[in-house]
Amino acid sequence: MTPSYPVSRPRRLRRTPPMRRLVAPVSVRPAGLVQPLFVKEGIGEPQPVASMPGVVQHTRDSLRKAAAEAVTAGVGGLILFGIPAVKDGRGSAADDPDGIVQVALRDLAADLGGETVLMADLCLDEYTDHGHCGLLTSGGEVDNDATLDRYAAIALAQAEAGAQVVAPSGMMDGQVAAIRTALDSAGHADVAICAYSAKYASAFYGPFRDAAECAPQFGDRAAYQQDPAARDALREVLLDVEEGADIVMVKPALAYLDVISQIAARVRLPVAAFQVSGEYAMVEAAAANGWLDRDRTILETLTAISRAGADIILSYWAAEVAQRLT
Repeated sequence: MTPSYPVSRPRRLRRTPPMRRLVAPVSVRPAGLVQPLFVKEGIGEPQPVASMPGVVQHTRDSLRKAAAEAVTAGVGGLILFGIPAVKDGRGSAADDPDGIVQVALRDLAADLGGETVLMADLCLDEYTDHGHCGLLTSGGEVDNDATLDRYAAIALAQAEAGAQVVAPSGMMDGQVAAIRTALDSAGHADVAICAYSAKYASAFYGPFRDAAECAPQFGDRAAYQQDPAARDALREVLLDVEEGADIVMVKPALAYLDVISQIAARVRLPVAAFQVSGEYAMVEAAAANGWLDRDRTILETLTAISRAGADIILSYWAAEVAQRLT
């Protein structure tokens, strides 16, 4: 039965693809995507990561090629994760001027420095033989304050190698302030900090730990990463803002859309979200089994993260999606 009065019909704005594109309040921007890349010291050819189909541990040469392709595709930035040939208790390779990430940063700065934003993950778990994100006490606990000195040294090494953004991911108290002070004091005030402000002790990191070879050798990281059941993300974020963060990040993304939304509503800084390895691996595995439409699922997940309020999305699909959208 047709109503006798005018009725609003939302379906009018959904009838065709051009109409939906015209009125869509949310879109995934290629320039807002960041491509994570792994580079490993001492290998002669790229090494596939079994738990992340399509992702590899790069050589220096293959990294340069993949980075150039990602930038050509239209991504806004690249973030590097390094796997050194030798690990020790203090993660010495993390701030070694000749360490793998510093060498790779110099390569990419020479190739692409004016065309993209070069970011470097700043942590110790990829570099320590115990797999934790900081120095350990004699009792085997992470020493927060001693770790801050290491983070400051790593930040300086990355900045001097060409990083335009350093991204501390260890969730140590005071890490942003320590890094900001070190950068400013050394004449690197123009280097930005993308703080992993709300990084959860998540089950979604398993494939990343294969790629970065950084699974903890004992215990877990729950004593310094956030509890998924906690509601203290905003507190962590605001502390990082006070300490000088330029960008704040939530990790993982899909299981924490509510957190992204809450932070975006309160913070007047760019909000980043990391679509992590487990999110990537689940979609790739389901698609390989024919259980879902891979391309539609990828874009839907990225759209959801954007709709929640993320300005920047780190995703292993970044280059692929950017190319598709441009």
